[in-house]
Amino acid sequence: MSSSRKLTKAEIIDFIREEMDLDRDDIHQVLDSFFRNVKDALGEDKIIELRGFGTFEIRTRKGREKARNPKTGEIVPVSTHGVAIFRPGKELKKMAWPLRNEK
Repeated sequence: MSSSRKLTKAEIIDFIREEMDLDRDDIHQVLDSFFRNVKDALGEDKIIELRGFGTFEIRTRKGREKARNPKTGEIVPVSTHGVAIFRPGKELKKMAWPLRNEK
């Protein structure tokens, strides 16, 4: 893994290529297809459940009359809207739990 806290799609492709000895373009197409299918399913209000990893879904966020623009401080209305959320699965929660306690 890289020393940076950010992991890019290109780095993921490289890791998969090293592990599985597959062509970079094939891996790229599979990842792009996966992300496109997740986005399309969310756009159809479906829930994507990846056992052992987590769940993606769209939730409704209630609108507010008095939200504040963080840049200007101006009070602005925000209508009810959808937000994409991710809920980690049991295994991911268990793995992530101790990470911030080690510092």
